[in-house]
Amino acid sequence: MLNAFETRSVTLQSMLLVTFQAPMEDVDRIMTNVTAIIPLVMGKYDSNSYQTAEGMERYRPLQGAAAGPESELRKRPGVVEVFFEIPEDQQLAEKVVEAIFQAHSYQEPVIRIQSILGSRSRGLDDSKNPNRWWNTTGDWKKNAELVQSGSAG
Repeated sequence: MLNAFETRSVTLQSMLLVTFQAPMEDVDRIMTNVTAIIPLVMGKYDSNSYQTAEGMERYRPLQGAAAGPESELRKRPGVVEVFFEIPEDQQLAEKVVEAIFQAHSYQEPVIRIQSILGSRSRGLDDSKNPNRWWNTTGDWKKNAELVQSGSAG
């Protein structure tokens, strides 16, 4: 593992990357539980997480499973992965895992934690950076609202 370091623009800090898989309909409930424990702050933003597109989960219940043993493989569409970073803190990680488990609909939720280096902006004035969204076509959310209202174009 690399050690934490800084560049001119960012600091890379030792963090924990928490990943869980869940049906789409569980995600908001789970993330409400998580952000009640830790607000997932990155700079001047909170509730920071990433969610993948929906995929297909495959499994077969065995003896002792809540559904009872089955001979056929189940395929469940609409399952996503959610990622977020938290500080390297064992007690915090335990609370977050328990919050995910309690809000999840599965008997055996898939929860993974990895040690990573996570970037955080050093807060430099980059207001004139031509690559920033505010210096290009603007905010994706405002553009989407314009398209929906028929005002784009």
